[in-house]
Amino acid sequence: MAVRLQREPFDLGAEVAALTNGRTDAGAVVTFSGLCRDRADSGAKLIALTLEHYPGMVEDELGRIEAEARVRWPLADLLVIHRHGRILPGEPIVLVVALSAHRAAAFEAASFMMDYLKSSAPFWKSEETEEGAAWVAAKGSDDEAVKRWAHD
Repeated sequence: MAVRLQREPFDLGAEVAALTNGRTDAGAVVTFSGLCRDRADSGAKLIALTLEHYPGMVEDELGRIEAEARVRWPLADLLVIHRHGRILPGEPIVLVVALSAHRAAAFEAASFMMDYLKSSAPFWKSEETEEGAAWVAAKGSDDEAVKRWAHD
């Protein structure tokens, strides 16, 4: 199980191949890869997205979320890669790969990870457009999505 924070782009195929090479304990591999869109939330053409983070804090939070997923589902492995810095449209931002013996656990774990990454990971996003740069506000829809994982 691994969490990586990095500036450089990742290769989805290479990451999945490395994680699954020689594995016989996983019958399901679920991946989610988030890409930088070419439009800002305002609808303006996006030049770049910049993700800022507080070193140490973000790694701790990503590790906490990843550990929670391991407790909730019988995972063979889990990989989370999240980029920071300046990201151009079309480039990857985040990758979640969940391996499990069965598909339901892999799908649920990947969905859980993304809901928490969108709502709880301490990143600050700035969108750069031709009109200038602006910080992106947190979305209520992300907070709503994470509520489904609350313990009763």
